[in-house]
Amino acid sequence: MSLRERQRALVRAEIQRVAFALFARDGFDAVTTDQIAAEAGISPSTYFRHVRSKEDLLLDPVREGGAGIVALLDERPRDEPADVALSQSILTRTGAVAVAEVEQWRAAFRTAPHLLDRVALITPEHRTRLVELVAERMSVDPDADSNPGLLVHLMLAAAEFGYLQWLRDTGSRGASLPVCVEGALVAVLGERWRTTS
Repeated sequence: MSLRERQRALVRAEIQRVAFALFARDGFDAVTTDQIAAEAGISPSTYFRHVRSKEDLLLDPVREGGAGIVALLDERPRDEPADVALSQSILTRTGAVAVAEVEQWRAAFRTAPHLLDRVALITPEHRTRLVELVAERMSVDPDADSNPGLLVHLMLAAAEFGYLQWLRDTGSRGASLPVCVEGALVAVLGERWRTTS
């Protein structure tokens, strides 16, 4: 990252940190963008250079993980089965965020339950790249064989289910985010992905 990119990332992280604290305290709908900017010590115009919408402050942390999952999958051992490699990449990325930050994000998200249905683990571009990487591991052409695309879609759907399960948990189960995601991913793992058509 260039110095400018690092500075932008720091400002964005501070905006998110402040917004999460305000959302958790006052509720998502009650907090204005002007309040977030003031609390972060920036002008409203600076806020809008870094943030498209309040909703994106809550949804982007999940979406931003896509690039990390792609990079982690690309670095996994080449002889590792595709399902195991993809599952481990998702789990590694999920566990990479500090517990305090994840809990703060969950507390903020709980004040905006209407956004739960918009939780998506990665962008379409990252999904496409994951299919390509999985196809390489399976030694198949993803245009001719549907298994790579099916595996990626099932794994991501399982991981998203784990995220939603964790976000909705009111404390009765008390499972951590990685435990919820791992439990969902286990359902997709299997020999089916280790044979090619």
